[in-house]
Amino acid sequence: MPLTIACSEYDTTRALFDRTDVEVTTAATLPEIFERVISGHEFDVAELGLTFYLRSLEAGLPYVALPIFPNRVFRHSCVFVNTRSGITGPADLVDRTIGEFGTYGQDSGVWAKGILMDEYGFEPSRNRWVIGGLEHPSPPFGFVPHPHPDDVSLAPADRALSDLLATGEIDALFSANVPQCVLDGAPDVARLFPDHEPLERDYHRRTGIFPIMHAVVIRRELVAHADEVYRMFSSAAASAADRYRRDRRLYQVPTMVPWMNALVERTEAQFGTDWWPYGISANRVVLETYLRYHHEQGLSPRRYSVGEVFAMIDT
Repeated sequence: MPLTIACSEYDTTRALFDRTDVEVTTAATLPEIFERVISGHEFDVAELGLTFYLRSLEAGLPYVALPIFPNRVFRHSCVFVNTRSGITGPADLVDRTIGEFGTYGQDSGVWAKGILMDEYGFEPSRNRWVIGGLEHPSPPFGFVPHPHPDDVSLAPADRALSDLLATGEIDALFSANVPQCVLDGAPDVARLFPDHEPLERDYHRRTGIFPIMHAVVIRRELVAHADEVYRMFSSAAASAADRYRRDRRLYQVPTMVPWMNALVERTEAQFGTDWWPYGISANRVVLETYLRYHHEQGLSPRRYSVGEVFAMIDT
């Protein structure tokens, strides 16, 4: 039987959907895939958020993570504030009510909190946290545990977090997705770091970290196929990168984005030719940092090592 794979359709994975030797599927939202993996064990191979994987390890999740990272995002940009709250910088995130989608410690939130703690002295416990749906009222995710430190105050949100931010009923929001109130141009909502790209580029130059959100997991009884799956995903990502390199000759005209060619050139100048690496060695610092953040924020019972969490594939 061909392997069944579930993942989002990114640049890095699009070529997988054209293969005939595997069955690749996706879903309307990533939490749907995560729930089907964790609750139903539906797929042989799947994309899974790092925090969802780590929270499920102690419960005996029958999957092991591979060092394949289809989703990476810099996260200075994921903190939104209501400007009427008086928040003008990280130092103002004290005694505030802050929203987070689905769970305390989404992967985006783990990174954002960790970076703010390391770089600006942010203390999550000095704020109140409300957890719920981003655009629609919904309870916290029911398919994963919700650990958190005893000194962190949590409550469920009674309305959509985007609405609460727009009205000022919460002061800030940590969100992997841009909330609808921002897309609609809400006058009182802005990013904590409005000009975030220079900060994120400087952060990468200083630390070498390009934050990882999701990995790929494989059923433990199929781990003999891990190398095959690694090569499959690596080939898909390489084909996307090659397309950007080829399109430099055409100034990236296949895209609709002005100055895309300049962005690709700046990215390659800063990151090198492989700006989206898989494997352990190229990502060890990133992974160790995430595992430290996850433990420091009270989401892991102990600080896991990279070797405990990932199959040690490398090339």
